[in-house]
This record gives sequence, C-alpha cells and structure tokens, in this order.
Amino acid sequence: MAVVEIVSFGYLHDAPPAAHLTIDLRHHFRDPHVSPELRYMTAEDEPVRAAVLGTAGITALVEATATAVVAFASGPSAGTVTVADGCAGGRHRAPTFAHALAERLSAAGHDVTVSHRDLHKPVVQR
Repeated sequence: MAVVEIVSFGYLHDAPPAAHLTIDLRHHFRDPHVSPELRYMTAEDEPVRAAVLGTAGITALVEATATAVVAFASGPSAGTVTVADGCAGGRHRAPTFAHALAERLSAAGHDVTVSHRDLHKPVVQR
C-alpha cells in the first residue's frame, strides 16, 4: 500500500506546496465563501463540508485523484506520494476535499496523513 501525504492550501496566501499531484479547485467548483452564512466557517464545520461535498463533480474528482495516487504508488520508485489541493483561501473546498480523499485512500488500506496549510488563516477579503 502507498504512503500518502495530502496538503490543502489557499492560492491567495502563498504558492502551492511541492507535490506529485496538484489539484486546483478554484475555477470549477462553487466557493462557499460567496455564501455569507458560510464565509467565516471552515471545513471543520458541517455546513461547509455538506456544501462542498454536495457540489457536482467533487466525488468524481476524489475518486479520480485516488486512482492517480495509486498509479503513482505503483511506479518503480518507492516513496511517499504527495497530493496538494488548493482553493482560493484554503478554508473551505481544499480542506474538505483533502479529508474526503484521505478517507477514500485510508479505506483502501493506504497510510495517509493530512495537513492544512491555510485553514486557520484569516478570511481573504475580495
């Protein structure tokens, strides 16, 4: 089984971290930030997780990313596979996606760690 490191981040805070796979969630998936009731919440709050995971295409992207991770891990070089997933501020879409991917990979027997680079940074005013 693979050793996988998943890092969520916000593009508006800093450059993406180094990774084998970088998933950009900004342009194709609705940002909970636009909903005033969700803006100051994070992926630690159920309404945010429900909004993100209820977005069309997210679960398919989780599955496709899990498949890609397995492909990387099947290559001839052993080692950790790093996945970075980012959204605008790193508080809503990216950490929710990271947890969903981690759950999917852990259920398949992979050794997974998750970190959130920007989850607790202030809301980006835009």
